[in-house]
Amino acid sequence: MVVLAAARQERAWSVATVFARLALAAGFLSAVADRFGWWGPPNTGSVGWGDFSAYTAYTHVLSPYVPDGLQSAAAWGATAAESVLGLTLLAGVLVRWSAWAAMALLLGFALSMGLFLDWEAPLSNSVFAAAAAALLLALAPVDTFALSVDQLFGRKRTSGSGRGRTGLARGGPDDLTAAR
Repeated sequence: MVVLAAARQERAWSVATVFARLALAAGFLSAVADRFGWWGPPNTGSVGWGDFSAYTAYTHVLSPYVPDGLQSAAAWGATAAESVLGLTLLAGVLVRWSAWAAMALLLGFALSMGLFLDWEAPLSNSVFAAAAAALLLALAPVDTFALSVDQLFGRKRTSGSGRGRTGLARGGPDDLTAAR
């Protein structure tokens, strides 16, 4: 019975981690596509920016503390970070690291949006929710990163944290099964 419950829990975590990875990757890559006009030109439909110059102007609004000469670099840096994180999450490469980095980036975006636009912006755009999803992904049991390059190459927890295959602390279902 305990083994069956642990297997169900691991399957649920696997589905949740794949869903979180795909949702976060889609969000990052869609935003990057918008900056390059792949969703359409500026001021049409639900296009947010439509070109990189509009995105750079938006970056300046969110980061007035960055000197004017570095605004373009900040816009390119954010774009590079979102591109890399979108691709690593999509492929499942270094999932835990990518999830921590995504959480930090999203939290930074949310705070800048709140402080320099208004608090409705990050709430209505679900930026805090996306950051929370990234945090949950970062904390998920590593062996539940299904459909990932990490799983394909058998990357395991190396921290010596005393956790078993499902990421449960010692004394969990894995230990009960082994004791029988």
